[in-house]
Amino acid sequence: MNRRALLAAPLILAPSSLAACERFASAEVAPGPEAPPLKSLADFPIGATGMTGQLDDPVWVAAMRRHLDQITPEWELKPERILQPGFEYDFSASDRMVDWGREQGLRVFGHTLVWYSQGLDQFTDALPAARFAAEFDRYVSTVAGRYRGRMVGWDVVNEAVAEDGDGLRDCVYARKLGPEAYIVRAFEQARAADPDAVLFLNDYNLENNPRKGATFLRLVERLLAQGAPIGGIGTQSHLDIEIPAGQIRDFFRDAASLGLPIHVSELDFPMQRDGGRMPDLRSTAERRAQQVARVGELAEAFMALPARQRFAFTTWGLRDSDSWLVRAEGKNRPNESALLLDGEGLPNPAFRAVAGAFGR
Repeated sequence: MNRRALLAAPLILAPSSLAACERFASAEVAPGPEAPPLKSLADFPIGATGMTGQLDDPVWVAAMRRHLDQITPEWELKPERILQPGFEYDFSASDRMVDWGREQGLRVFGHTLVWYSQGLDQFTDALPAARFAAEFDRYVSTVAGRYRGRMVGWDVVNEAVAEDGDGLRDCVYARKLGPEAYIVRAFEQARAADPDAVLFLNDYNLENNPRKGATFLRLVERLLAQGAPIGGIGTQSHLDIEIPAGQIRDFFRDAASLGLPIHVSELDFPMQRDGGRMPDLRSTAERRAQQVARVGELAEAFMALPARQRFAFTTWGLRDSDSWLVRAEGKNRPNESALLLDGEGLPNPAFRAVAGAFGR
């Protein structure tokens, strides 16, 4: 059976059910400060993002060492940090993060080589086609090649699917190099630069929006058919805790049919609604229950994957206070609690749901 047939066919359910997912909502969810290291409960890497400004924070460092065995530099490897005017490169921050992670004995994961929203001061529509292609190749190969043999994997292309899941995103890279050709090109350059790194296509709202999840998986199929050396699927998993029970499970089962390793790459699970929705009248307890239920479902869906497909389980930030959601330049929600650890590095309620799924 080919991959497309697998995606279209009904999949045999793993031994977990909607009732199993929902039990997290009513479970006792108050783990104490003595909760075991999360990495001790998993046979796959547990990760989080970090930035240079956190390397001198002893509480952050202690929590990283206790719970994790993989780090993703949150900002330092992005084009907006590395790519400078005139197509010059600045690796000072990225070198520091990669060196620190390896000194700590952590796997280091690279995010990201190509992203539609970055590099736009240099990669413009006005740039001649030949120069655009040459600089594109040079950027991907130079950045990936600089860390050859030191990175366990890379998000090669980030967020290629349109916001609503209706086809691919319009961006300067797609316009200048072709909507799918730029993706194939980036993967080919990254593979040549670092033959041992696992190369990922990464995107968001794949669980939250079934249409987008399906579009993403069909894109992966097409790229593989074109020979793109895609080694894994990255699902950011910025969860909407109000999606129906079972929706996360369904995406993971469809994704698993491709046979590739899957990386939960940017997990968070905000309790507060984005602007534009109806007023949120739920109590904090009700929101926590929803949060714990959805995070538990995600952890169980990940555990239901074959062992060889569980690449890593990564949160976007380590503690609530580290989250992009609380920053002024992010969502500016100072009271948000969307990660597994609170601001002191102690377990949040969702920690138990994840630990319970991993420990079974």
